[in-house]
Amino acid sequence: MSEALSEALSRRSALRLLGAAGAALGTAGTAGCVADLPPGTAPRTAGTASGGAGAGPARPGSAVRVDALLEHLTLDEKTALLHGTRDPAPLGQAAYVPGVPRLDVPVLRIAHGPNGISVAKPATALPAPVMLASAFDPGLAREYGRVLGREGRSLGQDLLLAPVANLIRTPYGGRNFESLAEDPRLTADLVAELVRGIQDEGLIAAVGRFALDNQQHGRGTLDVTVDEQTLQETELRGFESAVAAGAGALVGAYNKVNGVRAGESRLLLDELLRARWGFDGWVVSDWNATHSTVAAITSGLDMELPAGIHFGAPLRQAVRAGTVSEPAVDQAVRRVLGTMDRFGLLDGRAPRRPPRDPVAGARVARRVATAGAVLLRNERGTLPLAGAAARSIAVIGPSGGVPFVSGGGAAHVVPDRAAAPLAAIRQRAGRNATVRYALGEDVHGRPIPAAMLTPPVAFEDQRVDAGRSRGWEASFTLPEDDEWTLLLHHSGLRPEVRIDGEEVFPVRPGVAEPFTGALLGTAPDGLTVRRRTLGLKAGPHKLAVTARGGTTGQRFRLRHTTRAGRAADLAEAVKTAGAAHSVVLFAYEDAAPGADRTTLALPGGQQALIEAVTAANPRTTVVLNTSSATAMPWLDRTGAVLQMYYPGQEGAAATADVLFGDADPGGRLTQTFPAGERAHPVGGDLLRYPGVGGRQEYSEGVHVGHRWYDAQRVAPLFPFGHGLSYTTWRYEQPAVRSEDGALRVEFTVRNTGRRKGTEVAQVYVGPSPDLTLDQPVRALAGYRKIVLGPGQAQRVTVTLDRRALSSWDPARHAWVLGTGRREVFVGRSSRELPLRAKAVVRGR
Repeated sequence: MSEALSEALSRRSALRLLGAAGAALGTAGTAGCVADLPPGTAPRTAGTASGGAGAGPARPGSAVRVDALLEHLTLDEKTALLHGTRDPAPLGQAAYVPGVPRLDVPVLRIAHGPNGISVAKPATALPAPVMLASAFDPGLAREYGRVLGREGRSLGQDLLLAPVANLIRTPYGGRNFESLAEDPRLTADLVAELVRGIQDEGLIAAVGRFALDNQQHGRGTLDVTVDEQTLQETELRGFESAVAAGAGALVGAYNKVNGVRAGESRLLLDELLRARWGFDGWVVSDWNATHSTVAAITSGLDMELPAGIHFGAPLRQAVRAGTVSEPAVDQAVRRVLGTMDRFGLLDGRAPRRPPRDPVAGARVARRVATAGAVLLRNERGTLPLAGAAARSIAVIGPSGGVPFVSGGGAAHVVPDRAAAPLAAIRQRAGRNATVRYALGEDVHGRPIPAAMLTPPVAFEDQRVDAGRSRGWEASFTLPEDDEWTLLLHHSGLRPEVRIDGEEVFPVRPGVAEPFTGALLGTAPDGLTVRRRTLGLKAGPHKLAVTARGGTTGQRFRLRHTTRAGRAADLAEAVKTAGAAHSVVLFAYEDAAPGADRTTLALPGGQQALIEAVTAANPRTTVVLNTSSATAMPWLDRTGAVLQMYYPGQEGAAATADVLFGDADPGGRLTQTFPAGERAHPVGGDLLRYPGVGGRQEYSEGVHVGHRWYDAQRVAPLFPFGHGLSYTTWRYEQPAVRSEDGALRVEFTVRNTGRRKGTEVAQVYVGPSPDLTLDQPVRALAGYRKIVLGPGQAQRVTVTLDRRALSSWDPARHAWVLGTGRREVFVGRSSRELPLRAKAVVRGR
């Protein structure tokens, strides 16, 4: 493609986007100039991606091989390569695309896997991506990606639906744990290394979800309105970085962008992704996110998953009717086959599938969980546990007694092993310590006493044979009004449960039915759990249960919790806490695809539990196994708060490592924790979130995440980049030197404490005086993770490249360098920046 044509396409794209979104945010000043893209983010020609095996340049003869195949493929065979179908020999993966045996085109098996390969067999359950990101370590991200890549191939997969490049825009997002950060720069850095790591091992990475798929609420119909500058400077950064890293595939988003479905947007899929960025892989739809045949295939969507509702028979019919040209089908097939050939799948040159290495996977999982642990608060020397504090410990909370490995849905992984935190703490504390446990809150319920029912029925372990159906009816009487939580644990078709004729567990819409949280949605023995809280009046009630065995048989149990039971659990937790020197209280929030959070508060009775336990023992550490930002009205009552997100199969050991000081907490927040439900970028503005009448506006503009708090002068609960250490740090001697279109920032970091520690030095840059474009008060421009012994110091150099110093000019449809005198800030978080210096940015 000629340079002139490419520029014309990009300008036409930008103008169309601008027209759909409304008005531009401004124009560049006369001192601004078009910035060259920095290494690693420049548009590339087809097949020039860098990286390891599978991510290298197109192999010699690839185009010839693909064209030869196209000549011999029938229309039926072509369309079969463009949609999923039933796998005749399933491995438990997400999707299957048949090959063409007569032409030696192999099948494609496609797995979910943001934090591990989600198939029927065991795989390494890595910490959630948001925890990986908290390490601020691109090198570690590449190792994480390599575990995914190796295990994906060893478990028979060819394409992995990972990583996720969407920003964390709202703290309510139900899949925030699958994303990396609220910050565009950090996200772009980590996505690139994840892609390289996955593809180093020969597995194709499919980066999701392109684009602006930042929430679950209304995701299938939501129309996101965004202006050109905001789109380019925020959400697109991660995807552009993934393309530059050589990603073999992208996953389309569910939502609309400026009135057009993302999977039907020629602007996004063709003109931006392919013409401007040079992407030569294929675009696959998210699950059931294809809504048309003609519009989708002609706009650049190449593959429909999980089935062929639009790209199967309807696509063949469209070709025969002339509404879709066969060359358009050929183009999609060429992209699929070309990528397969690049990874050696067409001619048998792909490396042999390696054996799994669970020991190496576990080692990386533990490193990531330790490196990503964020110590939010530590008062009165609560942590690390040592001396008397380590010899008398109370462990409290349901997620302390069972492993809490990952989020639900696509993030579900069957781990080789996973210990409960209680076991890891007991092991680390040793035989001379006393470690007691109290449940605090029962999330899986207790058996309903058979004698309570008339006639007596034991619902604790019922079985129904395959092909059979069984039913039970009973009555019970309550002496007073009560609040019951009914919990149904089942292995097959969900039994029907009715109380007084009302269905207790109706089918939930969309993916909320099959996708449940990993802690609340699964019992310790693996049964699926559904729950519902009901207010029941005093007097008689009728209970009816019907269960079907299906094709494989059914096992189920019906349990409950009551008001009296919850009070007893709380009292036992308070008693246990009061008898111990130290308390480690595990709190949870269970997230999964299909639904957003409705509040930032911890679910259930956990707030009351924390308040009661901290009143009994102020030497309480709260360990948060949560997906995103959490409200903490109880914060000042605690001794310490440790954010562990969903820490993977080695999370218990890593938690113990940090609690006892065997490792310094190495993580820093990649998302701001707001001080209240309305004190964040989308708080109190329904158009921003969740949208009004199916329409949403990204009116915060370039001020995403921590940038918004600075622009609005809003104090967060914990700022972006925050994280405490077990030692102390001092920043000294800043120096900034201007280079051609860049800034070289130098400073000294000194460990002033008595322990070895880990620090993440962060560099932010202020706005350019020469640009009239909207700019952040401060933007993250670079960072460096360092480890120093007590008394050691290190001179750190961070180069702020042209992209870090540039803004997107919607009038020019290009990046422009922000020249002039700019201020640089250095420190430990977006709000703790003790060093400042200024330098003049010069460039053409």
